[in-house]
Formats: sequence, C-alpha cells, structure tokens
Amino acid sequence: MALLKKVNQILLLLLVLTVCAILYRKVHQVPLALRNETVDLENPEEMEEEIPVVICAAAGRMGAAVAAISSIYSNTEANVLFYIIGLKTTIPHIRKWIENSKLKEIKFKVVEFNPMVLKGKIRQDASRPELLQPKHEKVIYLDDDVIVQGDIQELYNTKLAPGHAAAFSDDCDLPSTHEMVRSVGMQNTYMGFLDYRKQAIRDLGISPSTCSFNPGVIVGNMTEWKHQWITQQLEKWMRRNVEENLYSSTLGGGVATSPMLIVFHGKYSSINPMWHIRHLGWSPDARYSEQFLQEAKLLHWNGRYKPWDYPSVHTDLWENWFIPDPSGKFKLTCPDS
Repeated sequence: MALLKKVNQILLLLLVLTVCAILYRKVHQVPLALRNETVDLENPEEMEEEIPVVICAAAGRMGAAVAAISSIYSNTEANVLFYIIGLKTTIPHIRKWIENSKLKEIKFKVVEFNPMVLKGKIRQDASRPELLQPKHEKVIYLDDDVIVQGDIQELYNTKLAPGHAAAFSDDCDLPSTHEMVRSVGMQNTYMGFLDYRKQAIRDLGISPSTCSFNPGVIVGNMTEWKHQWITQQLEKWMRRNVEENLYSSTLGGGVATSPMLIVFHGKYSSINPMWHIRHLGWSPDARYSEQFLQEAKLLHWNGRYKPWDYPSVHTDLWENWFIPDPSGKFKLTCPDS
C-alpha cells in the first residue's frame, strides 16, 4: 500500500507536468491566422473566454473527479472546458459516467496518460499530445479531492505577477488554517517537506521555517512555465530525490509537493485564501466551523481521510455534488458497509 501511495503521488505530479507541457506546445503550434479566426477584433467584449480546468480521474477515485466537475459546473455560468486525465483502462468508464448523468452537457476532453512515463521516473515523450487541442495561455489545475462552491471565473481571474509561472495558496495565509494545522500536528513550513539533514537541501539556502504552499490548486501561466523550464526543473529534483532521498513519503507532502516547493520558492503569486481551504482530510476528528465552510470558495480533502471513505469529516458538503456511478462500480463507503 505504501508503494502504491507513492506511485500515485508521483503520477499526480507527472500528470501536471505533462499537461502543462502539452498545453503550451499546442497553443504555439496553432497558426496565427487560425487563432485569429475566433477573434472578433471589432467587438472583443462579445468574446467568451474559455476557462480550461485540468482534473485527474485516477482509478478508484473517479467519483472524486466527477464530484469536483459537478461542483464547478453547477456554480458558474463561465465557459469551462474540462481536461480529464486518466489511464487507458479508466477512460471509457469516466466518459460513460459523464455522458449518462446531468454532466452530459459539459464541455470536456479526455486525455490518455501513458504510465510508461514512470519508467526511470521521467519519460518526456510518453504523453499523447495529439489527444489535446487546447488554445490556452492560462490554466487551472485541481486535485480530484476538491469541491468548488464559488464561481470558477473568480479563481481564473487570479492575477499573476510578471515573471511568475503559477499561483498557489500559502499555508500561512489563513488563521483558520493555522488552527487546523496545530490541532492535527501538520507542518506548514519547508521543514515538514524537505530533509534538512541533506547537504543538497541546506545548499538551497531556504530557511526551514519558510511557509510552504499547497499545489493541489494551481493557476498557471503556460508561457512563463515554458520560458522558465519549470517542467525540466521539477524533473531534475525528482531524479535527485531518487538518488539522494531528499524528501520522502514519511514527510509531510510525500513526493509530489516537495519539488514544487523547491522550484517555486519565492517565485509564485498567491491565490485568495478562501479559494483553497485545505486539510479536511488530514484527521477524522479535526473540523472547521460550519459558518466558515459555507463561506469558503473551494474545499480540499488533502490527507488520507477522503470524503468518499470512512472515517472522514464534512462529508455532507462533498456528497452534495457526488453523482452516482451508472455502472455501480464506484460506491461510497459508509460505517455500515
């Protein structure tokens, strides 16, 4: 189980890297004349900007992706295009789930992820770029264990400072988050993710008390991502971790968060704190106040206690958006089952 969890964490990070690279590559492959065909220069206010949202549909967690999509679609009138990433074996299932539910009206594209990308940790040519035809400079990535209670347009409108490739939520930005972190003993600094006994980490010159951020919600600028070689930098630190064990699943963020913390240290913009209320899955006992959760724009059950399993907290909020699997394969876990 520990190995499977670690592979899943690596897979999620690689999915982000793959999608970001593909999105940038495709937008710059489209001829300028073709791109301009959809642009009304006389009446730019009549254009409806397309908001790309990337979500993974991992095996055994497809119900989470469906619930996340359901919450986003129900709470906005924006023109959202969902990119749903899954393995070849899960794609028919997730497609049927969407097309046989109230989500059949959404705009979505399914992206097949080739697991061979995990061979030797990095395989840059293993993705399937021909499956994507996006035209976006700005992209939202969401973990599957979230629900969105606000209008996704607000998150998309997040301002990124010049030179920043991404925006994240700081782990020191919200008093209620501090209370939750203290109550369950979760780290919110770099010390909780990186092994400061290792020389390579100390050489970074990052104070261990520096506030961390959570990459479960990302607003990305694809042009800056490419120009700064972000994917290559993340891959480098993944390889170094294999060789030197600079961070591990025994620490706070497993293998997915740590390379992000290194590469983006001091070089990212901030997401509105209410657009990423997290740690809901860190303990089955620690709870936020109901009033606070009602005001939240996005809820994230990061941690081991997921809202489709038992035990977990605030499951009623998540189940508001869950759509039953028409095939009956994915079922919620309850105390009596």
